[in-house]
Amino acid sequence: MSKTVSEIVADTLIEAGALRVYGIVGDTINHFTDAVRRSDLDWVHVRHEEVGALAAGGESYVTGELSVCAGTAGPGSLHFVNGIFESHRNGAPVVLIASNIDRAEVGLGFPQEVDQRKIYEQTSVFCEYISHPDQARRITAQAAQAALTKKGVAVVIVNGDMFKEKASDDLHWSVHRPRPATRPCDDELDTLASLINDAKRITIYAGIGARGSQDQICALSEHLGAPVAHTTRSKEFIEPDMPNNVGMTGILGNRAGMEAVGDCDLLLCLGSDFAYTQFYPGKARIVQLDIDATHLGRRAPVDLGLVGDVGDTITALLPRLEPREAGKHLTRALKRYAEDLQGYLETAEEPDPSLIHPQALTEVLDRLAAKDAIFTADGGSPMVWLLRHLSANGQRRFLTSLLHGTMANAYPQALGIQAAYPDRQVIALCGDGGMSMLMGDLLTLVQEKLPVKLLVFNNSSLGFVEMEQRVEGLLDNFTELHNPDFAVMARALGMAGFRVDEMTDLESAMLEWLAAPGPAILDVKVNRMELVMPPKIEMSQVTSTALFGVKAVLNGRADEVLQLARNNFLR
Repeated sequence: MSKTVSEIVADTLIEAGALRVYGIVGDTINHFTDAVRRSDLDWVHVRHEEVGALAAGGESYVTGELSVCAGTAGPGSLHFVNGIFESHRNGAPVVLIASNIDRAEVGLGFPQEVDQRKIYEQTSVFCEYISHPDQARRITAQAAQAALTKKGVAVVIVNGDMFKEKASDDLHWSVHRPRPATRPCDDELDTLASLINDAKRITIYAGIGARGSQDQICALSEHLGAPVAHTTRSKEFIEPDMPNNVGMTGILGNRAGMEAVGDCDLLLCLGSDFAYTQFYPGKARIVQLDIDATHLGRRAPVDLGLVGDVGDTITALLPRLEPREAGKHLTRALKRYAEDLQGYLETAEEPDPSLIHPQALTEVLDRLAAKDAIFTADGGSPMVWLLRHLSANGQRRFLTSLLHGTMANAYPQALGIQAAYPDRQVIALCGDGGMSMLMGDLLTLVQEKLPVKLLVFNNSSLGFVEMEQRVEGLLDNFTELHNPDFAVMARALGMAGFRVDEMTDLESAMLEWLAAPGPAILDVKVNRMELVMPPKIEMSQVTSTALFGVKAVLNGRADEVLQLARNNFLR
């Protein structure tokens, strides 16, 4: 019995594990959405396609399973672009069904015609047209398999009239999920063992590619007496139950992690393709292990580049290594890490109840949120507070925009995560700038009855940009935001809304917010004059910030300089 292309695409996606489709219905996908209606797929009707792509990426990142977006021709599909870039860079297995105008009009300048392939081939692991009805299952299965096995977005382009075509569907193409054991060859492992056995100060540096291998990394660290530093993206699985963890490196990291990397004579980069060359050690030997050979030596020159799964490689490597006692390198790093954690707590303290530091707000959230809560954070300062002040315990999950660095990702990603985990606490840490950029889909939370909890860090500014400008010695330009009362707005939209202006009211309001049965907003007025302090202050940064102070005073803003000093340097 023949089926339409729409029915075949929907059926193939279901077989690949997809549960829902995010999008906005209309013209060129109406036949596909009708097939979705008649299938076991759920349609999540978003108000902006970018939110749909971010939500799908959030769902797939956390579950590891396939999610789907679908868009109409021209602007409908183009609105997905930023969310697709974000999801692809996160390694989220998403399939985008990007429709186009009818085939008879292609190439004739018809309204809404867009060459979808040119748009999406730069941000996908697969991008292909269904050119004939008999390709429908085959192309869709290939797309789903590419998304799941290559960890990224796959795009299937379908002309609107193609969805109505019928196909015999005689060959049942399906999705395969191989799980090979991958490690370097014995000669390479012997070379690596020799480097390790000869080194005096070894640091392990774990990235997102080490997910699922934390037990093996812990065993390697204990065997070598080596500190474990990690990237921001691997926080959730490296921090818990890792006795030799010394934190993160990079501009958002802590001093212990940075020094452990900088002071070693052998750095073992495991599943990390860390972007910032200036944070690699200047004199140490570097070994990089990655599942993708094209990543080797991409960020910094390496002495030995190896391809393999982190867990499989460590299992084969350990018998080749001489055990060693913990030395000064590890002891010093652990001591510094304890000081870093204490420093984070101290920056959250403030005797004035009318001044709420974002660090203090996040510390209260950390204490009151569920042990298995899932957190997202907007690009900018909210992701810093998440990374530094929310504790990982092996059950909690974290998602921030660390590779794409977009605004307005937090609550759209939380939307998709909540759809996948309706019984878990999902909390979005939103900047007021990010929150207000895509506010329309607050209505989606209400309409879909998704109990996402949104915490708004309301400092009436684009705070991270303001900090960037000040570090450059510039006056903050065009960063001020005139915000509504987000709590009142929330209630007008049909969700619970709470507002806090005093530290003494925070805990009771947060408990009520977390207990609200549906979606809810907690709008908290936080200190605007808050610097995101890097793990090490460079003299150039001090000079530039001082230059900002001089300019501000000359422009009649001395009160801001005094408050900045009081809140960040004098306590």
